[in-house]
Amino acid sequence: MYLTINFSAFRTAFNGLDRGDQFSYNGLRALFDYLEEDSGLGERGYELDVVGLCCDWTEHASAAEAAEENGWSADEDADEEAAEDAALEWLHDHTTVIEFDGGVIIANF
Repeated sequence: MYLTINFSAFRTAFNGLDRGDQFSYNGLRALFDYLEEDSGLGERGYELDVVGLCCDWTEHASAAEAAEENGWSADEDADEEAAEDAALEWLHDHTTVIEFDGGVIIANF
């Protein structure tokens, strides 16, 4: 049986499994929107696996932080904005990136 859930129920599922701090509010909202709309999963159904999502996705405060944790290094001469843009491009080349106000969530690779 499949149930259609809204963001509130999605968030409650994370809290119910003591994973409420895994993502910020804005990050969790962005992940929900991605799963529901951008990924196409909402059209064909999706079995909610909170622990799996926590293993598959990681939130970072910036693209540069996410990229650096995965082996990318910034050009020493680049300013912060240029480094962020370059990191975001690098991430898009290597994984799925969900951008939101306050950071990025990446599919772990």
